[in-house]
Amino acid sequence: MKELDPMVFLSVFQEMLGPLLWIMLLVAVLGILAFLALLVRERGLVSRRLVRAEVLGIFGGALALVIMAKVSSSGFTDAGGPADWFLIALVYGVGLVATVVLTYTLMGWISPRRASH
Repeated sequence: MKELDPMVFLSVFQEMLGPLLWIMLLVAVLGILAFLALLVRERGLVSRRLVRAEVLGIFGGALALVIMAKVSSSGFTDAGGPADWFLIALVYGVGLVATVVLTYTLMGWISPRRASH
C-alpha cells in the first residue's frame, strides 16, 4: 500500500465497529459543535470544570483501550513493536481527549458559569 486511502480506513473501521462507528462519529461531531458553542457563550474556559473533565478523561482513555481490545482480534500481549505501542498510546490519547471535551461540554451546559457582576 503506497498511498493512504481514507476509504480503506473507513472500511476497516466499519468492519471492526459496525454501527458503533456511526454513533461515535455523530457524538464526536455534535460534541465538538456543542463545545464550540459553549466556548462562545462563556467567552473562555472555566478552569475548575476543565480540571474535573481532565480527571474523567483518564477513565475515558482506559475505556477506549477496552473498546479497542474488544473490537480487534488481538490483545495487549500481542503488541510486539514500537508501532503497536504507538497505536495503543494513540488510542488512549484519543479516548482521553474525547472524554475531556465531552464531559467539559456536558458539565458546562448542565450547570453554566454564573455571570460575574
